[in-house]
Amino acid sequence: MPKIARELSALEVGRLKAPGLVAVGVVPGLQLQVSPTGTRSWVLRVKVGNKRRDMGLGAYPGVTLAQAREKARHARELIEQGQDPILTRQAAQSKLRADQASLITFEAAAHAFMDAKSAEWSNPKHAAQWSATLTTYVYPTIGKLHVADVQQAHILQILQPIWATKTETASRLRGRIENVLDWAKARGYRKDENPARWRGHLDKLLSAPEKTTKTVHHPAVPINEAPAFYAALQQRAGMAARALELALLTAARSGEVRGAVWAEFDLNAGVWAIPAGRMKARKEHRVPLSTSAIRILRTLPHVEGSEFVFPAPRGGKLSDMALTAVMRRMGLEYVPHGLRSTFRDWVAERTSYPRDMAEMALAHTLTDAVEAAYRRGDMLEKRRAMMDAWAGFLATPEATGEKVVPMKIKAA
Repeated sequence: MPKIARELSALEVGRLKAPGLVAVGVVPGLQLQVSPTGTRSWVLRVKVGNKRRDMGLGAYPGVTLAQAREKARHARELIEQGQDPILTRQAAQSKLRADQASLITFEAAAHAFMDAKSAEWSNPKHAAQWSATLTTYVYPTIGKLHVADVQQAHILQILQPIWATKTETASRLRGRIENVLDWAKARGYRKDENPARWRGHLDKLLSAPEKTTKTVHHPAVPINEAPAFYAALQQRAGMAARALELALLTAARSGEVRGAVWAEFDLNAGVWAIPAGRMKARKEHRVPLSTSAIRILRTLPHVEGSEFVFPAPRGGKLSDMALTAVMRRMGLEYVPHGLRSTFRDWVAERTSYPRDMAEMALAHTLTDAVEAAYRRGDMLEKRRAMMDAWAGFLATPEATGEKVVPMKIKAA
């Protein structure tokens, strides 16, 4: 049994200034340690098992004499119960640090997820869309909430107000929330199941997206009006008109045409090779060029200092609205993307070319996984004949055998 020192009063303890250890009594082993610099702190010198331990109880006077005695009593009680109070305290502090490290808000998790996946998003618009939708619809509700605490009720609170009116946006938003929460679980920030998952969960609580809203197709030039549109378009001046003309002849997307650079074209071979990084399917797409398409490209000037085939007046590529503006100035309510539908309708209704050849011309991904796995070629030369026929149809409407309805187009 350790010797119990004389009980010191709070006043006596306050007068202790000499460097060293001074026992203060009442609780065996409790001492006030005075450092050479004058700072004072409490130490409990005690035997734990077979080891002599010095346990710090805090700085004086922040921890008073009465508080130090109470801490010392509690430590001795733990020792009598077979516990090491120092190890117990270290374990508690370690758990606290771990708990604090595991706490991350949904907004912070979303930013971390986007940073981690940014290398996969070669299109800057993708990251911008993620950020915009989360900022608008998600952060106001759960942005400051710990990601571990996000529950089904929060997800429904976000999605239900826009599920019927903005179904496509809501559906994409759900997927983005699901991705962030999956990332958080993989990183150890949450343990519960993902409340934003669709199959077997939200599909029981929300209507199917494809049945909630009607599909809105891009306004497309009717087949019978395509030759008249092409003829009128050829009379329009400007880079945007030429870009729209090439888009019509190649059935390419507006973005693919606007971002085209001269290095992608081999006019002698009559091929436009669009690199995978600029394609929606992330796969290189070769476009066979008809004589009409090559004629357009050969007549275009090479603007010094620009790699773009269709540079904007102030540099860079044409804006997304430039091609649409051409159609608006022609007094039409159609959109450039609809020209792809016009081409697809022409193949289906006016020709005997195979469906998969038309889909390949449009750079659509094959929905049949088995067929896609075995399809190695791109039918370039067969598609060349189809694109030549398409250009011929546009240029010589009388050769189709169909009555062409003239378009009412405003004069330039």
